[in-house]
Amino acid sequence: MAEGSSGRLPVRVALELPAEQQAGVHADFARVWHTRETVVLDFAAVKQPARPTANPENGEVDHAVLESRVTARIRLPAEQIFPLIQALRAQSDQWLAETGRVEPPENWFPNGQDSPS
Repeated sequence: MAEGSSGRLPVRVALELPAEQQAGVHADFARVWHTRETVVLDFAAVKQPARPTANPENGEVDHAVLESRVTARIRLPAEQIFPLIQALRAQSDQWLAETGRVEPPENWFPNGQDSPS
């Protein structure tokens, strides 16, 4: 160990991906939420096209419901969100450069919806 070092070695993470998870899971979008200690990413797949739905208070059709199913839920310690954001930014910049795009498509959400709210 070099003189004057703190005695701590750099840590390199070795990831193992089990064979049954190599294909991954499909997701049309992700919802992100948090608690004080945890950031949660819910990845969801659309089950069927959006369908008009009536407001139970007045019976008027005023919104559509896009039925979806969570295909994966990831819970991270809240402090890990910052390295994740950096990694996502780096990968998105690289993807934009490789595809020649300058920004994500305007209508990116499945079935022409504005957002997954």
